[in-house]
Amino acid sequence: MNLNRKYLDEAELLLARGDLVQASEKLWGAAAEIVKAVAAKRGVELRTHADLWSFTTKVRDELKDPEVTKLFAVANALHQNFYEASMTAEAVRDGAEAVKELIGKFRDL
Repeated sequence: MNLNRKYLDEAELLLARGDLVQASEKLWGAAAEIVKAVAAKRGVELRTHADLWSFTTKVRDELKDPEVTKLFAVANALHQNFYEASMTAEAVRDGAEAVKELIGKFRDL
């Protein structure tokens, strides 16, 4: 989970500098890493985006919390923003909050 924290800290610095594209990718990385960390703790290796979605959905069902997949969808949009640079600063900042919320839900596992 240390890599998760590193990416989140780097995203905060990049957001403060106004580098929305790089911040978006670090936020995606933080989200993906927490999902992978929880999966690894359970003996599951995630290799693809489909694996990430599948595991996230299992956690959603386990917690009976549809916010889990909604928040992960926001993280996925941030990943897309890395390639397209289409999101506004406000949207990336909102996305950062969503990723933090997602991380909180996974840390409790």
